[in-house]
Amino acid sequence: MTLTTLDDQETTALPQTTHGVDGKGRAITRVVVVAGFILIAALLFLLIISTPVEDPARIALGPMSLNTFFLWMGDLHPLLQIPVVLLVFGLVVGIVLVLIEYAPRPGRGYFIMRLVACLLIPVLAFMLLRPYSNAVLYVVAIALLSGALLFFADYRSRQGAGYLFQLILFMAPAAIMLLTGLIYPAVATFFKSFFDKKGEQFVGLENYIWVFTNPVGTWSVVNTLIWALLAPTISVAFGLAYAVFIDRARGEKVLKVLVFMPVAISFVGAGIIWKFMYDYRQGDQLGLLNAIVTAFGGDPVNWLAVQPLINTFMLLIVFIWTQTGFAMVILSAAIKAVPAEQLEAAELDGTNAWQRFTNVTVPGIRSSLIVVLTTITIMSLKVYDIVAVMTGGRDNTTVLGFEMVNQQQRFQSYGHSSALAVVLFIFVLPLIIYNARAMTKQREIR
Repeated sequence: MTLTTLDDQETTALPQTTHGVDGKGRAITRVVVVAGFILIAALLFLLIISTPVEDPARIALGPMSLNTFFLWMGDLHPLLQIPVVLLVFGLVVGIVLVLIEYAPRPGRGYFIMRLVACLLIPVLAFMLLRPYSNAVLYVVAIALLSGALLFFADYRSRQGAGYLFQLILFMAPAAIMLLTGLIYPAVATFFKSFFDKKGEQFVGLENYIWVFTNPVGTWSVVNTLIWALLAPTISVAFGLAYAVFIDRARGEKVLKVLVFMPVAISFVGAGIIWKFMYDYRQGDQLGLLNAIVTAFGGDPVNWLAVQPLINTFMLLIVFIWTQTGFAMVILSAAIKAVPAEQLEAAELDGTNAWQRFTNVTVPGIRSSLIVVLTTITIMSLKVYDIVAVMTGGRDNTTVLGFEMVNQQQRFQSYGHSSALAVVLFIFVLPLIIYNARAMTKQREIR
């Protein structure tokens, strides 16, 4: 029996609806779903632009809300809190399992169960979060419309009623966390970047103009680009060279451990260590670097204040010190995976060590090189800790990641902070797209 025949049998075994098989029915479903999404987007837009009410009342399911539940649980004895949490967790998991197991089944009772779940669960969830009175109509309308849209699409699903319902329930927890923890903050940040520092008055591109014209914003962009260009290049160069030279050498494990140790140190710890190395003072020197300078008759140098760019390079050294071990470990494993037969064949052809390295080893570890380069580049674009600990952004050492937090926390400028975050995202986006495309190609090859 061929694979095609098995697939046909599996497909025919699934309960199908005439809407899913019929071309006209599928077209109607698509039109209704698209129209529903457009309406939901319109309601969300109206909710966002609706005039806020001063001290609005909160609406919940009587006295019940997540806030009151946690307050009530906080008043309990610590030993009683554990069984309460376990009970509530088990209840939620039980309800989800019942919906996943029983609601997708065929039959009038299960049909009604799906309908009730689609309409009530979104409303109950929003109401437990206690929406404000000026938003409750939008919230309920969005919840009901979303549930009705899911029920309609599930009822007309080609795989039969209950298929999409079950699929959505499985995906809902991860989708909700992704929406609330990533997508919503990203969208909100983008919108805030067009408003003033308090997020009240629309200022257009003024915040972006500030980023590229104000000295603080300009230096944050310039330094970030320097970090993104030099940090991964130097880290990978040192890591690759070290991996090649100690490959299959005596004491290889010990030598690798010595280089990998800084990877286990946090950026804060590394910044403190190197701040002592760069320590500047008159008289007896505590910092190793100035101790060497004064030992040869020179004057101590305030390395973290030397401009332009010298102090930035001093911070870069700390980052490279922590990332070289990471590059070395990944690339060393990749080098060991290069077939020995290829190297032996190249040696028999009369090639020298450098030719074997450039023509055999490097092409064999190309994918690992790309992964390490892009990973370290993304980390260098997001760097915050080293700058915050060692210079606090002073003397033109600031970067986008640090200045974004600095503008929000120190100056309470949400507009500037959001614009810096958007610019940082634009810098990281090409690397994310490239990695996603590379992973897709690898799956296709496999």
